[in-house]
Order: sequence, then structure tokens, then C-alpha cells
Amino acid sequence: MFHIVLFRPEIPPNTGNAIRLSANTGCTLHLVRPLGFDLDRKEVRRAGLDYTDLAKVRIHDDLASCLQELGGARVFAVETSGTRRYSEARFEPGDALLFGSEHRGLPEAVLAGIPADRHLSIPMLPANRSLNLSNAVALVVYEAWRQNEFSRSRT
Repeated sequence: MFHIVLFRPEIPPNTGNAIRLSANTGCTLHLVRPLGFDLDRKEVRRAGLDYTDLAKVRIHDDLASCLQELGGARVFAVETSGTRRYSEARFEPGDALLFGSEHRGLPEAVLAGIPADRHLSIPMLPANRSLNLSNAVALVVYEAWRQNEFSRSRT
């Protein structure tokens, strides 16, 4: 359906939650190294439960190899500095949703390679830093899926 790309994730439970989300939405999860943890850590397994067998997870040494595997997919960067609300974007199957690490976000060099109209943000109250990564991923994935009429869902 969609590609979720986590750029250098640092917190195991967030990645575990993304694994579970991927399994339940039909998305492919792409993890871009370096990771801030070992994928075998119990925190990742606990959050992902037994969904690792149901989820499609790819691990990439760098963003360039990830983007190469995605081919011509449209990439949307979700970042607090985004210029458009995520709900204003029109998502299509095969799109890639790129999220930065929990502490650093996406580097300027990465953002420079993505068209400005695909820099998305999630509305928040002023003076707050950001949402939890796995919550942000869930919001955007479900909006993209909703726009595509929850294709392949059972309800």
C-alpha cells in the first residue's frame, strides 16, 4: 500500500509499534541505518509482538539505497518544519512517508532532496516540540489509507 521510512530511528518501542502498524495496514516498513538499537532487543519484540512475521520490513544501510529500492515512489517528508499539513496532501498507493529520528528529525540535506510541497507537518499547539514518532507515523498512514478508501481492509 504505502512505504513507511524511518530515518535512523533511536527508540526501540517506536520501531516496534511501526512494525505492528505496518502489519495491520499492509505498508512496507523501511529502516535506514544506523539504528539506535539492536532489532533483537526485547523492547522492539514486545511492541511488535508477533507481527514481525506479518509485516514487511526492509533494512537499508543508507537513505540512497532505500530510495533506490523505492524506485519512482513519491516521497513525503513529515517534519515539524513542514510547509503543508499532512491532511492537505493527496496520497496514492506506493507513496513513501519519510520520518526522521526521534531526537534529530530529518537533516537539512535530506529535506533538500524532497520537493518543498512534499514537506508535511502535523498540527500541534504552539511551543511544543513534536509528537511521539510512532503516533506521528500512525496519523499520517491512516490519513493516506483513508484517502484510498482503506483499500484491502476487512471493514
